[in-house]
Order: sequence, then structure tokens, then C-alpha cells
Amino acid sequence: MYSDKIVLCGASAYEQKYYFNQDFDSLPQQVKDELQIMCVMYTEEIGGVLTLEFDEEGQLQFRVEALEADAMFDEIGSALRIKQLRQTKRELLESLELYYRVFFLGEDAGLDGDET
Repeated sequence: MYSDKIVLCGASAYEQKYYFNQDFDSLPQQVKDELQIMCVMYTEEIGGVLTLEFDEEGQLQFRVEALEADAMFDEIGSALRIKQLRQTKRELLESLELYYRVFFLGEDAGLDGDET
């Protein structure tokens, strides 16, 4: 069904805008709000452009871009902040990956209790 990367959401410090892919509009409002806060806060603190996107296997990737001339972009802070987000938002991110694999890739949810 999907053979390329699919953007979930993103924010830009340059344009001061947030983007949410309407293909995911069926997500609960609380999840959408949390994603927006997470992305906007990242770009406010670090700078650049942060995009959350699903790869072909359904893994949620953090993609960061910055203009070469952006002296304010904190590359080290970016890596540390993403590591922190992956830890503190682990449950949310794993739930989003499961949602994507089931509803977009058509995989079995695997919630029948056979997995340990």
C-alpha cells in the first residue's frame, strides 16, 4: 500500500509553522495535540525543521534539517533532545508505529497473546 516514507507531522523554526498529515486525522485529539507540542517545542529549543515520518517498515523516524547558514541550530542539542523524546515519549511512539502498521500497512496487530 505504502512503499515510501510517509510524513506524520513536522514543525519548522524558520517558517514558524506546524504540519499534520490529514491521513492521520482519525488519531485521538490528545495524541495530535501531544505531537504538535513535541514538534513545536523541539524547533523552539533547537531550531531547524523536525519531521516525524514512517519508513517502509512502519518505524517512526525523526528527521532533522537545518539551513547551512543557521548558526543558531544546535546539532548536539538536537541529538540529545531526540534521544530524550524517544525515552519520554516511548509509549506514544510505539503506539503510533503499531497504528501505522495495522491501519496503513495492513499488518496483524499481534495482540492475541501469543507474543512474549
